[in-house]
Amino acid sequence: MKGLLIAFEGLDQSGKQTQAERLKAEVEKRGRGSVLLDFPSYETRIGKEIEGALHGGRDYGPDVMQLLYVANRYEKKPQIERLLAAGTVVVCDRYLASSIAYGEAQGLDAGWLRDVQRYLPPPDLTILLDIAPETAAGRKTSNRDKYERDLALLSRVRDSYRRQAEAGGWVRLDGERPKEAVAADVLNAAARLIDAGPARP
Repeated sequence: MKGLLIAFEGLDQSGKQTQAERLKAEVEKRGRGSVLLDFPSYETRIGKEIEGALHGGRDYGPDVMQLLYVANRYEKKPQIERLLAAGTVVVCDRYLASSIAYGEAQGLDAGWLRDVQRYLPPPDLTILLDIAPETAAGRKTSNRDKYERDLALLSRVRDSYRRQAEAGGWVRLDGERPKEAVAADVLNAAARLIDAGPARP
């Protein structure tokens, strides 16, 4: 079987990590290798720079921040390509659409944000876990980064995600529901691809 890349997107506290971990476990139950990648990947040098900026250690503009996020994904590009070539199901907690959503919400051009990421492996399926900004804030009441504290920004991020989710290759799910109900819909959306192992370019 060929490799597969499935990305989870949504606001913080939408359940991306929980659902990504559940999907990875389900893939492995079905006898396929799977790897979970989180973005930003804070263990790299660029990731550490991002972490510092999110918690007040740096003062970068939105364009610099998104270029750092994109560069962080390019750091992982060789690994992703190796995994896909080996037939692995790569599950990502955030991926390409995050830069578009957060960048667009801060006034950056969505076309530019897509263009700078065009050499990254594209996802076969993107799953949007859609929640309200107020839900995100309620699920995490302390130690929020600068994005998590800005509800107006998060509303614009959500709007961008919803627009992106109208394209092919996306599934939008109501992330306000119990975890088990969301997990069942995630598996339903991904199962056909996992079992078929789509051919990649």
